[in-house]
Amino acid sequence: MARDTSPIVKQSRREGYALHPKAHKVMARKSGIPGQHAHGRRGKPSLYLTQLREKQKVRRAYGLMEKQFARLMQEASRKEGLAGENLLQLLERRLDNAVYRAGFATSRRAARQLVTHGHFMLNGRRVDIPSIRLKAGDEIVVRPKSTKSGYFAQIDDVVKNSSQGPLSWMKSDAKKLTISITGNPKREEAEAEINEQLIVEYYSR
Repeated sequence: MARDTSPIVKQSRREGYALHPKAHKVMARKSGIPGQHAHGRRGKPSLYLTQLREKQKVRRAYGLMEKQFARLMQEASRKEGLAGENLLQLLERRLDNAVYRAGFATSRRAARQLVTHGHFMLNGRRVDIPSIRLKAGDEIVVRPKSTKSGYFAQIDDVVKNSSQGPLSWMKSDAKKLTISITGNPKREEAEAEINEQLIVEYYSR
């Protein structure tokens, strides 16, 4: 399974956006993009560069490879409604994102790792594919064997340290270690600092 293993803090500095909680502190100390000659770059970015950077930011925030992201954009464009909002909804409905949004992990990378290690059951079946798309009525439960692990024994602390709040499209229970999908994500519940129209324009060139 392909995944991006490049340093998340460097990615965050490149995009000017904290893609991981630990990136906030580093970016407060180090401004600008990384690289030996980065500070010598000047000038207003072109429209194309602005669109590219927005696409890269969102792709990296949700942990997708380029081909995965492009396919998702194609699907979003075929659906009824606004392509940009459709894209964000498809991204939010990924299993790894739902684990993150429920507060069971402090980052999407951590949530992805939990899923790939097979700690969850979806509708009674063990799953290990982060990209599984969820729908209303789905039930995600931590496997009985995994509940005995040190990580899930301390899940209250993980949820407490998570920056996630209540969402209209899911219900989570840290004591029962369950996540219930009740509807579809709303645009305002996705990342606020995203300009999805720039991504639509990038792929419409």
